[in-house]
Amino acid sequence: MKDISPKIVQDTLICNEIYSADCSLKDLDTHDMPEVGIVTHGSGIHKIINRSVPCKSGDIFILNSGVPHKYFANNDEDAPKVLTLRFDPEEWFGGSESGMGCYGVFSESSIVAYAMLNSKTKAEVIELYKKTVIEFEEKQKEWQAAVRANLTLLLITVGRYIDRAVKTDFKVKPKEWITVSSAITYIEENFGNPDMTLSTIAESLFISQSYLSRIFKKLMGVTFVEYVHKFRVEKSVEMLKNTKLSVDEISLKCGIKDVASFYNLFKKHMGISPKQFRKTENTSKTKGEIKMQSLKEISELVQKGRSKLIGAAVQTAIDSGADPEEILNEGLLDGMNIIGEKFKKNEVYVPEVLVAAKAMNIGMQILKPLLVQVGVSATGKVCIGTVQGDLHDIGKNLVKMMMEGKGLEVIDLGTDVAPETFVTTAIEQNCQVICCSALLTTTMDVMADVVKAAEAAGIRDKVKIMIGGAPVTEDYCNQIGADKYTSDAASAADAALELCK
Repeated sequence: MKDISPKIVQDTLICNEIYSADCSLKDLDTHDMPEVGIVTHGSGIHKIINRSVPCKSGDIFILNSGVPHKYFANNDEDAPKVLTLRFDPEEWFGGSESGMGCYGVFSESSIVAYAMLNSKTKAEVIELYKKTVIEFEEKQKEWQAAVRANLTLLLITVGRYIDRAVKTDFKVKPKEWITVSSAITYIEENFGNPDMTLSTIAESLFISQSYLSRIFKKLMGVTFVEYVHKFRVEKSVEMLKNTKLSVDEISLKCGIKDVASFYNLFKKHMGISPKQFRKTENTSKTKGEIKMQSLKEISELVQKGRSKLIGAAVQTAIDSGADPEEILNEGLLDGMNIIGEKFKKNEVYVPEVLVAAKAMNIGMQILKPLLVQVGVSATGKVCIGTVQGDLHDIGKNLVKMMMEGKGLEVIDLGTDVAPETFVTTAIEQNCQVICCSALLTTTMDVMADVVKAAEAAGIRDKVKIMIGGAPVTEDYCNQIGADKYTSDAASAADAALELCK
């Protein structure tokens, strides 16, 4: 049976990155669930949207979903250590009023809540935090009820100590932040369009220009125009650092038709002209550093599923002279591997995997012709399908994406696949692995028929057979003589890669 447990993600952060006043919104972390963060040691800065807040041991921050933020260290101070807990209130508390909006944690107009705990309360909150995590990890009898009870106690305890004066400093209506967040996403994805204006974004969001202008300044601390100018300059800086494009070409790619205006805008923000910046950068930064930065950006875009930005990032890496195989392995596949490991640990879920895979495939479309030219081939070839009589394909599709994320070439046979089709494909396409999926107990026996068909065709010693699906077990794998069983998509990808070596 599919695991439909409510989501919860725990992490321990050692925040060694030094805070910089130049830190922008794109440098912050955004999560799709509310987050409870408890500073247990050290001190530093907590950047929330456009505000930088000192934080120290005993501080606790609760942030609604979608709020960009990040903890940083300060110079000459012990880096903050933060325990974080993210969960979906709707899944854990349903339609009741026991979610993030109650117990004094949030008012209806708040997206951030803060409390400064004394030593006794800090110990009490950390103990409740640990109990919640232990119940979730061990999953003993009635564990969901135990987790829900501990979460409720945690929120009640924190709610009693919320610093009202500080909380009002973050008084932002969730609807306002969603609107501004949507506008920022639009800017990031369309910064190269010179016709992008406050008017076009407001129209796309079905709101008035005046309303968008007002709440944008309220939340971001700068006007819409100032933010767009700064974002375009930041993108031009990346291109000047990482590509061989001319200043005129960069100006156009950043949505600024008038080169003179680009020079003036760049000099206003950076203090020097674009050409002076590039000259200085080229003398202070090695080619290897430029390449590493470009590959890291590609990996991060894959992890975030930024499909509209990944193409430009891959092209930028190509223009900078990066080797196609490096872009593949250290950029696209690195990002997908990280997502795969997080999926295995329940730190991300199917939607995140799907958007990451989409971004990776878009990058691959640009890179593939170059890989063919230099003779880079897949690390192995696999054919996959749902067995005859079974039309389910969600799990099979997820496994396929994970395997492609490992650099494998995957031939998707679809659903309702006959044993002979698996074997014929493996022979004709020279596959090293056959992967069979089943969701119904009534179709499991077809997997045994695939093994027999491979034996009859004389390829059993050349082709490995993997099986998986909700009703499948390790014992069943051994019983029918298959080579490998895995319980999840990420493990299946790892196993297939090993079998192809």
